[in-house]
Amino acid sequence: MWRGPSWTATTPSGSNCTKTSSACAACPARKRRRPAVPTEPLTPTEPMAPTDPLTPTEPLSSTDAGVGRWVEFDQIDNVRDLGGLPVKDCGTTRFGVVLRSSTLQQATEADLARLLDTVGLRTIIDLRLPDEIEREGYGRIGAADVHIANLPIRKSPQSSLAARDLVPDKTRVDLTELYGQLLAGSGEHIVEAVRLIIDPHRRSLLFHCAAGKDRTGVLAAVLLDAVGVPAELVAEDYALTNQRMQRVRDRLDALPSYAGLPQANTGILAVTADVMLRFLDNLHAEHGGAAEWLLANGLTASELQRLRAVLVQ
Repeated sequence: MWRGPSWTATTPSGSNCTKTSSACAACPARKRRRPAVPTEPLTPTEPMAPTDPLTPTEPLSSTDAGVGRWVEFDQIDNVRDLGGLPVKDCGTTRFGVVLRSSTLQQATEADLARLLDTVGLRTIIDLRLPDEIEREGYGRIGAADVHIANLPIRKSPQSSLAARDLVPDKTRVDLTELYGQLLAGSGEHIVEAVRLIIDPHRRSLLFHCAAGKDRTGVLAAVLLDAVGVPAELVAEDYALTNQRMQRVRDRLDALPSYAGLPQANTGILAVTADVMLRFLDNLHAEHGGAAEWLLANGLTASELQRLRAVLVQ
């Protein structure tokens, strides 16, 4: 199971193996199957041991926010673990629970093996709109032994479900305003996403949209803010997509649903930490923060507590 920058396999005899993923390609323990469902959910007294060395006494800076959190694939451009981020009161977010990503539809066989075997993927939350899925599909991941939940992030439950209507003018867009609209229109689906994350039978879990920036960024921000990750670190995590934006743009522009994208780092493809900071400022000013917003949209207090226990160690 994925634990950050390294992983541990369990051999049939039960002993632990700490070889690199390339060295274990032929290992009989690394069969392409979903890991066994845990018999008991995680509790605060049963933490998953991270391999990342960062601790609350070693705060992240803008230059190392992505250290150990990128997960590399051949044909998936923008994948990183939500683990390793310090939490305000105490602790850090766990590795190996939730990953954020760009589209998976062109994943190779090697990518699929890494998702299933190394990451231990059980659930995918697809934040794309129905017409995107109809046009683009899932590629190899569609036939894999994973649960796929389509929970579209959109401006309004009553709005068009066509991708072209999400951002009519891709060259000029107020991203902070867009993220507020996506939040307002997606309460039910974001709460459903949280419930999947806290279900021990659904982890490890990955959520994605197309670029892994806007809809994915909104869900990531809600999760991280709700468990107490400081706003500046949430914004730095969001801005890490800048490192992959040219690759993301080139891939998406060649696909039917996204043709005609502007240049990287302009319009809808712009990525700045300030956008996310303003979104979080608005979230706190208008709703009291992500935790209060989740409660107002149907999450229970016990579910919120469970989210913190699952995501924070």
